[in-house]
Amino acid sequence: MTTAKIPMVDLSEQTARLMPELEKAVADVLRSGRFILGPNVESFEREAAEFLGVRFAIGVGSGTDALVLGLRALGVGPGDEVIVPSFTFFATAESVSLVGATPVFAEIDPVSFCIDAGSVRRLITPRTRAIVPVHLFGHPADMTTLRALATEKGLVLLEDAAQAFGAVHAGTRIGGLGEAAAFSFFPSKNLGAFGEAGLISTNDPRIAESVRSLRAHGSRQRYVNTEIGYNARLDEIQAAMLRVKLPHVPRWNDERRRVAADYTAALSGVAGLVPPSVAAGCTHVFHQYTLRISDGRREAVARALESAGIATQIYYPIPVHKLPVYADRQVALPVTEKAAAEVLSLPIFPELSTASAREIARLVRAAL
Repeated sequence: MTTAKIPMVDLSEQTARLMPELEKAVADVLRSGRFILGPNVESFEREAAEFLGVRFAIGVGSGTDALVLGLRALGVGPGDEVIVPSFTFFATAESVSLVGATPVFAEIDPVSFCIDAGSVRRLITPRTRAIVPVHLFGHPADMTTLRALATEKGLVLLEDAAQAFGAVHAGTRIGGLGEAAAFSFFPSKNLGAFGEAGLISTNDPRIAESVRSLRAHGSRQRYVNTEIGYNARLDEIQAAMLRVKLPHVPRWNDERRRVAADYTAALSGVAGLVPPSVAAGCTHVFHQYTLRISDGRREAVARALESAGIATQIYYPIPVHKLPVYADRQVALPVTEKAAAEVLSLPIFPELSTASAREIARLVRAAL
């Protein structure tokens, strides 16, 4: 079998199927003349809140906006410390720095890659204000333990749910397990926009109202600015297209799990390779399918797949605490650093066929 070129994510088939609805949604917005905080934003917020099982969902301009405004709405600012994982996309820590607080880097669980609650406990100081657990690659963090810890210590929880729309922890969809949650709708996400978009979810009306103000230049009433916010509004056209896609997310997540199962069935038991696993009580949505490859063989596997026209990606090659911008931090995170040296993500998207997944797995095995 010859495998055609396969990217990390291919949105073409999904977009083609939805094109009539997407074109109508955009055309309706263009005809309406309402482009900023119009009826589609309001409807998408209601529909997203219902999907997530929360009281409030507030559309914002990006996932980074969601993190920054979420922290601000929670009262995090200069002088505060916020505990974050180092094995994550840069925006998790960057958002903490942007509100004037200090990111404190925690260790991860070596299996789920999510923040380790024991490490979090050891890092808490009198300056600690918040914890930002990341539901990495679509696997929920251990929110039961983290919630209990946060309650015990009087801390707030902001879920970084950028990669985990639709994931479930202990019977509840992530998004309502902390004081607030931040989502990204970057095009490659499980629910992706056609540009930048994000969302904050919460069950607290005060947080929801704060975010609505902050996203609109600190104004609850036009031209009456009561605080310093900035322009972080969700675009009406993006909201209209997200509304078209939202009902399909459960099926798409099921298909991602099917692809993941195809990979795992073909790769389990291979020496030097550990497929992802799912913790009890969790539903993974597999934004990424990430292997651990030991003994320095990762690059050989990546080269073999590249030569066959198959993309791979390393999420993330440099832990955040090792990046130049945080070079002043003297932090030892051996589990995180080992993961960064071993992880390799394979293509995953709902339309990837079982035959293609099996062929990719065969090439991985042959390269080891």
